[in-house]
Amino acid sequence: MVTIYDVARLAQVSPATVSRVFNGTSVSAGKVEAVRRAAEQLRFTPNRTARNLRRQSSEVIGLVIPDIENPYFTEMARGVEDVASEAGYSVVLCNSDSQVEKEATYLRIAIAEHMSGVIIAPASERTRLDPILDTGRPVVAVDRHTVYDIDGVMMANREAGASAAEGLLAGGFRRIAYIGGPEGIDTAAERAAGWRAALAVGAPEVDADELLRFATFRVDGGRAAMEELLALPERPDAVVAGNNLIGVGAIQVLTEHGLTPPQVGVAVIGSLPFTTLSPTAVTVVRLPARQMGITAARMLLERIGGDDRPSRTVVLPNEVQPSNPTRV
Repeated sequence: MVTIYDVARLAQVSPATVSRVFNGTSVSAGKVEAVRRAAEQLRFTPNRTARNLRRQSSEVIGLVIPDIENPYFTEMARGVEDVASEAGYSVVLCNSDSQVEKEATYLRIAIAEHMSGVIIAPASERTRLDPILDTGRPVVAVDRHTVYDIDGVMMANREAGASAAEGLLAGGFRRIAYIGGPEGIDTAAERAAGWRAALAVGAPEVDADELLRFATFRVDGGRAAMEELLALPERPDAVVAGNNLIGVGAIQVLTEHGLTPPQVGVAVIGSLPFTTLSPTAVTVVRLPARQMGITAARMLLERIGGDDRPSRTVVLPNEVQPSNPTRV
């Protein structure tokens, strides 16, 4: 299906200019002619429903994330802003603090302010998108799944959990624990499932249930869970941190106990935002957060421009950063 992005490329103008031409907004005669020629050549027909909605909307999109202090989400936000700005849109950043009620307030504001669409990392499985979807505005989910038939951009979470555990197994570690975010969030559950599968193959004698902890996706969650794991009668010899901030908390506690990696092996899913450790002391499974934002913004702008194809989900691969955390 031809979209306004195809027309914009052929006409050598921005997608926002194409939108303005078909919405009757003031645009120079030369650009109008270029857009119309490109549209005719590509046989592009603007979606009438989307066009009517667009006339009632501002050139603003909302971005709702659960934790603005997490560098993972700020990196993702940068990707969204880069694409939106190039297309002539502004981005309003909303921090839900993983609270469904606060998230719902921001979605109501998006409707009241006639935002053109929303990109959202859902606060929990209780997130409700019905009010904004009922207005006809497009919504793209990032990082976490929803029960709605909408576009999404996700990470290969199960593979990330498996890769993290496999990196530690390759270093000679066996009793490998896992600390994830809230169990009800699919991101945490999928990464834990990957860790469990790798452990079942590489260290089948280990009781995975004993070494599994769900916490918050924040530093305090990593700290609390790591303290619990160290208090076990037989402590783990390594740990997989389900996200970057959990990793920071776990490493802080290990260091305070005189167990600086790789005395206890550590693998982190997501780039460590700050650490004084050698890069080779920790296995890092990098997640392309900025690319997730870029991809989500492009999908949303296509929907705003009239794309009415069936919903689709893009899954981005992870990358294991070279390291050598060997058991000592």
